[in-house]
Amino acid sequence: MGDETWRSRILVDPAVHHGDPCIRGTRVPVAVIVGSVADGDSIEEVLRDYPSVTREDVRAAMKFAAEAVSGFDFIPLPTGS
Repeated sequence: MGDETWRSRILVDPAVHHGDPCIRGTRVPVAVIVGSVADGDSIEEVLRDYPSVTREDVRAAMKFAAEAVSGFDFIPLPTGS
């Protein structure tokens, strides 16, 4: 999935779900989709739980999340002595 494809599926609009990134045409936040997959839900489970979301939307949400953290600098927490 190229950038132009996933970008066309994600909407950030202050009038929709407080400006959280959502799947275009829905009020389903990207964070909910990514969180469900991270919690172990299969794509089929996500599609069942959110019937307005397509398989391509789930892939777009994952690409969005990957790009959002791609430049993130990890600062390790100090370990206990």
